[in-house]
Amino acid sequence: MISTIKKWGNSQGLRLSKELLSGLGIGIDDKVNVEILDEKIVIYKAEDVDLKLSDIFAQYKGREETGETGWGKPEGREIW
Repeated sequence: MISTIKKWGNSQGLRLSKELLSGLGIGIDDKVNVEILDEKIVIYKAEDVDLKLSDIFAQYKGREETGETGWGKPEGREIW
């Protein structure tokens, strides 16, 4: 199949047929990975990743706060 790269806003776009995508199990709004392998563009469906907050911060090595945090005196009608 031959397609043409077209201008799409400030980028370039490539239209892929519904038949081509459905053959790969890819639909509208699905996430895909796009890579260059051996001077070819390879597009494949991204795996569904169910991230939890604990997974995101599992490797976090930043500053660890312990103890209480002072927020100062109330500024409005909040109740502390």
